[in-house]
Amino acid sequence: MAKRTYYHILGVSRDASLEEITAAKNALAKVYHPDANMHTDIDTTAQMQEILEAYRILSNQEKRKAYDLELGGGKKRVFRTFNMEEEAKQAKKKPEADSFVTYWNAAQRLNEIVTKSSMLIQRESKRKSIPIKILEKFGNKEFESPALNAELEHLSIEALKYITTLKTANIPMQYWNSETMNWLLIQWGQGVYPDHQTLLAQYDVYLAQNKTSSERMKLNNENKQFHHHLKKLLTYAL
Repeated sequence: MAKRTYYHILGVSRDASLEEITAAKNALAKVYHPDANMHTDIDTTAQMQEILEAYRILSNQEKRKAYDLELGGGKKRVFRTFNMEEEAKQAKKKPEADSFVTYWNAAQRLNEIVTKSSMLIQRESKRKSIPIKILEKFGNKEFESPALNAELEHLSIEALKYITTLKTANIPMQYWNSETMNWLLIQWGQGVYPDHQTLLAQYDVYLAQNKTSSERMKLNNENKQFHHHLKKLLTYAL
């Protein structure tokens, strides 16, 4: 059986900084804390304990150094509590970057960027007259704020990095929303599904069996709105 390292559990690289480790722990805690899952049938207590144990070691300089020595030359140390079935046809071990946490983080950051850019664009739009809005609708950016353009360009470049991560993993856009990615992350943490493509298929089954048609329609509309805002943001990367 293959085992996961503390780095794998937090979804960070071996050279992650303390700030990155802390941010990963805090983000995962929001999803895995038992209080956040009281309304579901999923018990995330074990996962939360593993996250805290991983953070306890990696956030301490001396304990992390000793742990790294145990890992030895990049080889994964056997982790005593968090087991994952080794795939029968696995030709070689996947790098820690293949952790679903990597994709979850990418989706979370992307959602934050799209929300921020949408707010910036809407705020700027409220300050403009109707004739100017019409001109901009046809691609005339002469009246746009240079400072706003620069910020949106920066956000669009950041967004492209996370989009690349998700597309490289073959995770379609309809799964990028926070609610869906949180569900997928929790299921991945249970260690039941061997890969994230199986996870996506399982989510479709969950959606069909547990969501009403109106709830599925609402989610579909939210995804369309997200796509619209993302498409608008990416025009600033061109």
